[in-house]
Amino acid sequence: MSDSLRELWLRGIAFNPAAPSDVLIRLLDQVAGEVGLLMCKDRDLPDAVIDAALCHPEWRIRGALARNQHVDPSRLAPLATDPSGLVRARLANPHLRPWPYWVRPLPDDILVTLLTAQDGGEDGKVTANEIIGELDSSRQIPLSFFRSLAGHEDPELRIRATWRWESLTPAQRAGLLDDPDPAVREAAKDRNWKLDPERVEAELPSIRPRSRPFVLDRCALSPALVEQCFADDTVHPLARNPHTPADAVARLARHPEAKVREMVAARPDLGPDLVAELREDPDEDVRVRARLHPFPRTWAEYDVIDLVIGHGPGCICPITEPDPDPATVPSPDWFAACAVSGEPVLRRVAASWSGLPAALVGTLAQDDDEEVRIRLACRHPLAPPHLLLDVFVTRPDHRSDLLTLPGFPRTGRTHLIGHPDPEVRALAAADPTLPEPPVEDADESVRRAAAANPILTPEVLEALLADPRTADGAAANPSLPVPRMRALLDRCLNGAATPPTAAGRREATSA
Repeated sequence: MSDSLRELWLRGIAFNPAAPSDVLIRLLDQVAGEVGLLMCKDRDLPDAVIDAALCHPEWRIRGALARNQHVDPSRLAPLATDPSGLVRARLANPHLRPWPYWVRPLPDDILVTLLTAQDGGEDGKVTANEIIGELDSSRQIPLSFFRSLAGHEDPELRIRATWRWESLTPAQRAGLLDDPDPAVREAAKDRNWKLDPERVEAELPSIRPRSRPFVLDRCALSPALVEQCFADDTVHPLARNPHTPADAVARLARHPEAKVREMVAARPDLGPDLVAELREDPDEDVRVRARLHPFPRTWAEYDVIDLVIGHGPGCICPITEPDPDPATVPSPDWFAACAVSGEPVLRRVAASWSGLPAALVGTLAQDDDEEVRIRLACRHPLAPPHLLLDVFVTRPDHRSDLLTLPGFPRTGRTHLIGHPDPEVRALAAADPTLPEPPVEDADESVRRAAAANPILTPEVLEALLADPRTADGAAANPSLPVPRMRALLDRCLNGAATPPTAAGRREATSA
């Protein structure tokens, strides 16, 4: 048996959906090389395998599991107190670049454990604060969690609530500013400076230049600071800042740069005279934004529209869980009104909302605007299977994310078997209704998908297992009998001492 066949068999079995727990657990052994790491990170796992990985003596196995986006995150709770700080850090921020399309939140108990840890683990590789920094940048903390901390009995967690100061209700901010614990009051006072125009003006010179636009587009600004922005021609942040005074907004609406006028044109606080003026603007993009009135009646609605405009059909920006607080998100009626609007931008907004009713989903699935259909396919759980398949074929950037959706069609793809794009052919080659999977295709990914097609018999699989071109797919085939899987593992693991390849060692380090 060559080393190449051994590695192909191991990798195939590791990702075989029919492999039982005892088979997968054997792949956690060091002699299996990096296959166990890849398996723990990149596939759904039975409970018994998760339990074995959680208590595995090798920290890299536990660290790979910490990055698993297929396992229910509640099952990963023991990793929040793992002896290794590196494992905790990978749980706090599991995302290797590029970011996943969907960023799921961690359960509250895991968040509390990571935020209140007194140390960074026994290995001393990272500090507790470094782990918290990873968590804060991971987008795994929903805004609702910070609001829940505002009344927590632990003063350290009330301090953490101040991290998202603008997302707290006015009553919560007032309560933290008057908290019985002096450390909480100090933290609240420190965060509250963003709503104090004089303090913003005083603090701005000490803020790094690249961070100043983020201050100017959200903080309350003094008249002197507004005038300074006009003098320095740094007015772009002012155009979207909800605290920009009305007289400055009027000046921005007549700014010589079209991009500035465009950002102003959809502000919910724009008066009717300025709206009418901007609807006649010489720039098409400005006119489009101005036509969106009166839809952005609140700043939450303005922000939702702003997230859609300018991103295009290839947008793969990460999506976080929607904020459940009705005070911070537009109403269902508003999204429904957007769905039947004559403006494509507003229909794209509606298509991006996962709560849109089924009847409107059916309408938008037939929309003339391609970006409406793409956003619906990628973001709505009721998007019809035919739409998901159409977007997969036409938009390569979205393929990996579409394949993770439960509604993605697993059959009905055989008509794509002759498609010129090998990635599309591979999708068709995996269809279990295909009469004859193309195991001789010129492309490696197509051959692997064909060899993993469950329509193949165990007799056919034997020949494919012996061929390096198809061995990986054949070992991953759910029709492969379990006794044969065990026999292959015996051949690969019993007495084997083949170390991982150099590439494998690099992957194991990053897993």
